[in-house]
Parts: sequence; structure tokens; C-alpha cells
Amino acid sequence: MTIKEAQETVDKWIKEYGVRYFNELTNMALLTEEVGELARIIARKYGEQSFKESDKDYDLADEMADVMFVLICLANQTGVDLEEAMKRNLAKKTQRDKNRHINNQKLK
Repeated sequence: MTIKEAQETVDKWIKEYGVRYFNELTNMALLTEEVGELARIIARKYGEQSFKESDKDYDLADEMADVMFVLICLANQTGVDLEEAMKRNLAKKTQRDKNRHINNQKLK
């Protein structure tokens, strides 16, 4: 699935099952909540925190998909083409950082 197809699929899902998009502020709050859930799993799996009983059935991929879903909702309702935005963003990063990381002694 391309990013464009993901945006179209989420839009169709919202219209069919979600009734309408939550407003942008609500979706921003939801995105923050979903990122927090993802962070909790990352901190427990890769960091120094231990899993709680309630965290046992975590699904890292599902939490990442939740973040993407809400981010796509925000993009759709604000008119952002995420596929084009990613292309521009990667071009910007490539231009800005083309030698930065290669020459970073901390990364060697």
C-alpha cells in the first residue's frame, strides 16, 4: 500500500465506519496518546523499564499502526499529501545531512 492509498483507505473507513473525522485538536490529542502508548512499549521492550501485567499482550506493530492512522487522519483533514510531503522531506534531509552523519565520529 502506498502512502496515497493509505490516505484514501483511511478516508473511506472514516466515512463508512467513523461517521466523520474528529476535529483537528481532538486528533492531535489522540495522536499524542497513541505515541505515548508506543513509547511505553518501546521503553519496556528496549529500555530499562519492565513490563507490567497489563502490558503483557502488547503488539508493537499495532501500536505503530495506531499512530499512523491518526497521523493520516490529520493529514487528510488538513489537506496534506503525505506521500509528496515525505518526498520533499527526504530531499531536504539528504541535502542538509548528506555528509553530516557519514562524518560523525560518534556513529563509527
